[in-house]
Amino acid sequence: MEGKITLVTGGASGIGRETCLLFAREGASVLVTDIDTAGAEATAQEFSEAGGRALSRRLDVTVEQDWRTAIEQVRERYGQLDVLIANAGVSFAKPVTEMSLEEWRRVMAINLDGAFLGVKHAIRAMREGRGGSIVIVSSASGLKASAGASAYCSSKAALRLLAKTAALECIEHGDNIRINTVHPAGVITPMWKTMDFWNELVKQHGSEEGAWKALGAFPEKSPLKRFATPQEIAQAILYLASDDSSFVTGTELVIDGGYTA
Repeated sequence: MEGKITLVTGGASGIGRETCLLFAREGASVLVTDIDTAGAEATAQEFSEAGGRALSRRLDVTVEQDWRTAIEQVRERYGQLDVLIANAGVSFAKPVTEMSLEEWRRVMAINLDGAFLGVKHAIRAMREGRGGSIVIVSSASGLKASAGASAYCSSKAALRLLAKTAALECIEHGDNIRINTVHPAGVITPMWKTMDFWNELVKQHGSEEGAWKALGAFPEKSPLKRFATPQEIAQAILYLASDDSSFVTGTELVIDGGYTA
């Protein structure tokens, strides 16, 4: 990643944060973005302390002008965009019959529309530079359904085909641009703490550590009987972002501990 100019969404915490810090150690320059401005700034500060060059800014992935402004900032500062990590997303669980149209659309806006806008504007920027790599963080839930999570599963499944289609379009256009998805299963990230059952789970098991162990204890959900760490997913993202995967495009990398096997 030495010299690679990268934009990461959802960089304030979890997979996005760990991806930024890993890229710092690998020599990249990064624009850390998130709707959590303070969190993005904190990640950028850690990135800089690790020896990398980083900026941060607020980016609402559902707002097209935010994308235009962020990519313009990258190009003005560094001259080009080499890598986009479309990581921002939201989790949501509710049965189809109980879900409102507004709830459905919110999940689609963040998880799917946000990635579409990123892919659209990143390709345009990369075409004017030296090409690049786009990595979209999907989910194992985009490959295997879960009852009660129709909006989330549908949005993550759509990302897989978005990436494949855009990858083929780039090939047809003669671009040096690769586009792939990663599909994690359960990962230890702050997103779980926003779920309705989290506080009760912590209370039931006496600590957050106990809650994480409980979540990963079901063989049908996690054959390895644990959740992944954000660092483990970041390593997979690094591979797809780097030139080590120069012959990989239009495909999915599943990191799920056997969940979809």
